[in-house]
Amino acid sequence: MNAATRHLMQADPVLAALIRRVGRCRLAKEPGEPYTALVNAIAHQQLHGRAARTILGRFLALYPDGAFPTPAQILSTPDTAMRACGFSAGKTAAIRDIAAKAAEGVVPTRRAAARLSDAALIERLTVIRGVGRWTVEMLLIFTLGRADVLPVDDFGVREGYRRIHNLDAQPKPRELASMGEVWAPYRSTAAWYLWRAAEERQADGPA
Repeated sequence: MNAATRHLMQADPVLAALIRRVGRCRLAKEPGEPYTALVNAIAHQQLHGRAARTILGRFLALYPDGAFPTPAQILSTPDTAMRACGFSAGKTAAIRDIAAKAAEGVVPTRRAAARLSDAALIERLTVIRGVGRWTVEMLLIFTLGRADVLPVDDFGVREGYRRIHNLDAQPKPRELASMGEVWAPYRSTAAWYLWRAAEERQADGPA
């Protein structure tokens, strides 16, 4: 049992029961740069994983050896070529804006991001077209490995909380933010367990 799990079990008896049922937290930091993670996030928005991977595969095939394109390469790619891969007009514009902001230095490198707070990164990256707070929170958790992020707007997180507390309705984001303060400084791990609780609900069928 690591420090995060130990803290959560001591701080919240209800979450502790979920942790005992689910077992070890398998939350892990993914390799890659914030720029790459943001492009991938836009590609996956409102799509099932398989469809998004197919579109991304076509997109990468536009570039030498199928390597992930640099910002300059994306900016020199015609919209028509990106649309032909399966990206909508909105996603094409968002990916081009990510590339432009990366070229300008607004999207930091992984190394530079390590020197910025969660709040600073959220403020900095949500100016990009198509990138909202939730997208940056996923970047913070899964790419940068930040330990204390609670994405209160996430459906799965709120549904997991509803389920383990046997509530009739999901908590509002502001309510969950307040109730989740007890999990600090390990709210990312708490979110991971709440996602598992939401998946249990799906496996069991409608509540």
